[in-house]
Amino acid sequence: MRANRAVLFDVDGTLIDAMAGQRRIWQEWAERFELDPSVVYETALRTRPVETVAELLPGRDPAPLVAVFDRFEDAEAAHGPLHAVDGAALLLSSLEPQTWALVTSNAERRVTARFRRLGLPVPDVIVDNTSTRRGKPSPDPYLLAAHRLGAHPSDCLVIEDAPSGVAAGIAAGMTTWSVNGEVPVAGAHRHFLTLAEATPDIVAFVAGRDGHAASA
Repeated sequence: MRANRAVLFDVDGTLIDAMAGQRRIWQEWAERFELDPSVVYETALRTRPVETVAELLPGRDPAPLVAVFDRFEDAEAAHGPLHAVDGAALLLSSLEPQTWALVTSNAERRVTARFRRLGLPVPDVIVDNTSTRRGKPSPDPYLLAAHRLGAHPSDCLVIEDAPSGVAAGIAAGMTTWSVNGEVPVAGAHRHFLTLAEATPDIVAFVAGRDGHAASA
């Protein structure tokens, strides 16, 4: 019998677009601590909040600094500007439960709040920014998601839009595709201009109709 296949999705920039709100709250956070907002935002794009604050304010206890950000983003998740990436709703609704998961550098409660606002299905497995000791580009978050779904890493497909996420998927030994960008992300096995363009191939992968050799 074919081994379990799974698709593991990044969230921000891959399935939903909350970037305007993200930029605003990081700017507000930067101003609170007298930092350059542009530097803060560029750092935040590649790290989890706890790693962002540790890098920008070394030597300080990160917990209260992250708590300030959490208050800002909890409010943003509930009321801020938000939309689903084109094709996300159709794709997620077409996948069977236990064949997909979310792997995010955000908090599960905020991802869930945003998905419910948009009417998107919420999976059983969400690996968030507190689930593993190391975040992307470490493979740990993707490996944990595969484990929770009962899938071998070689039978997993990672869908990402950012270099750190692509690096994490590759490091986990998973097929990794980049989406939603004019330029392919370095290292990705395939690239699609949009998530909607990738949808037929994603569905085929999960169904085992792509010629991919599933592990025993």
